[in-house]
Amino acid sequence: MRILVTSASGANGNGYGAILGFGPEGDFTGPFSSDPRIVDPRGMSLDPSGTLVYLNSGDDRILALDRHGFVVRDSGRRPGLDPGGGEFGPDGRYCVTMRRQRAILAMSPALDGEGEFLVPEGVVPFPRGFGFGHDGRLYLASGVAPSGPGDNTIVVFDRSGTLRTPRLVTDPELSPLDLKLAPNGNIVVASEWPFGAPDAVSSIREYDPDTGQLVRVLAPGRSVGFRRPRGLRFGSDGRLFCVGQDHVVAFDFATGSFVGPVVQLARLNGQALVFVP
Repeated sequence: MRILVTSASGANGNGYGAILGFGPEGDFTGPFSSDPRIVDPRGMSLDPSGTLVYLNSGDDRILALDRHGFVVRDSGRRPGLDPGGGEFGPDGRYCVTMRRQRAILAMSPALDGEGEFLVPEGVVPFPRGFGFGHDGRLYLASGVAPSGPGDNTIVVFDRSGTLRTPRLVTDPELSPLDLKLAPNGNIVVASEWPFGAPDAVSSIREYDPDTGQLVRVLAPGRSVGFRRPRGLRFGSDGRLFCVGQDHVVAFDFATGSFVGPVVQLARLNGQALVFVP
């Protein structure tokens, strides 16, 4: 099993601007792809079959790559797309946050056509991550933008995209950067609070999907120096992985215990990760 990590560049940090590959023991194997359409890569997700890697490029486009790193699908440049995170929805469409338009766009997996907004434009100050519950509810992390505005909560929509809960979570130590639905149905969020502060606290925070109550906090060991937590991903072994600056770290989700760093690489500036055979 290989670990693929998107490393941001430019305004998102002095990273590699590439998809980087790592072996199962965290050994660096080099760039996954050299395609020039990969620019300041962000969100990334495997398609439901597990054969294609969908990638959000800072070049205002979405790409799908095979397991060898070759681009097989390309949405073409879509000015204003500014894609952040990406996940496949229950209906098989690839969904991405549009950071500038502050919405979520659902695209055909063929990456053709215009796509459809799942939620109204401008629905939150800055979308930071999202996930779909077993009942079809859409949970959207509303975080802080690099320029400052934000409200640090989770917003809930029903299957039709109608806003149901404008503020599910009220947690004074939450500043969300990514969101996933756990196998137990709870919401897990990567948080950096206060966002962007030199002494910000990095944590993974778990919430009840119905009440928004904080269930527990997963924190890496202080000696690791884990900062700027971004992409979350559950592994097939029950571990929860989080990528950030210089590291990918893992937790035993059942117990909440910190397993340790899985990957260590200077200037990683990780944004998202997936596992591929």
